[in-house]
Amino acid sequence: MTRAALLVLADGRFPAGGHAHSGGVEAAVASGAVHDTVSLGAFCRGRLHTAGLTAAGLAAAAADGHDALVLDEAADARTPMPALRKVARRLGRQMLRAARVTWPSADLDRLARDRPQGVHQPVVLGVAARAADLTPLDAAQAAAYESISCPATAAVRLLSLDPFDATALLARLAPEMDDVADAAVTAAGRLTDLGIDALPAASAPLLDLTGEQHAAWTVRLFAS
Repeated sequence: MTRAALLVLADGRFPAGGHAHSGGVEAAVASGAVHDTVSLGAFCRGRLHTAGLTAAGLAAAAADGHDALVLDEAADARTPMPALRKVARRLGRQMLRAARVTWPSADLDRLARDRPQGVHQPVVLGVAARAADLTPLDAAQAAAYESISCPATAAVRLLSLDPFDATALLARLAPEMDDVADAAVTAAGRLTDLGIDALPAASAPLLDLTGEQHAAWTVRLFAS
């Protein structure tokens, strides 16, 4: 294992398409719920412990070698809104393309063949982490980080926030990211004994609703 592979996977410049998505913060800005660094911090913390925890559990399980197609179905069950399912699969397709070039593997090729319509992004992230010889904890940490770095970066553009403040916010949330990743790995470790329900299924109903509404906007800066 090389630790540098984790840096590549978690790097915002990895061509996985995340730069075009706001993680729900564009809708939150439009509603006034997010309007400054403090409210952005509350949004990111909430997203980390709900959507982020769920994504980290799926990524950890995939990195641990569990059936990616079963995990993809579990991701569908944990994503009730059609618009967000579509986004997750679009991001998964883009990540899969990038990962197959970066870390060629039979598992990634099989995923592309068996799910041509796309696989949920956290599942692809986990399979990519395994191909890069990373651990389930690495995959969970990358998923947890992605869940809040995406909205933090988008908020800088949407609100003209100081990027230093947004980066400091991510740094302050680092201990909670570690906690979420640890919880995700623990849950993934119980999957064999307890079945798919062992994985986190933390919900964020407001994110789900605003995500569906955002998809219907005729003018928007971000795809989601």
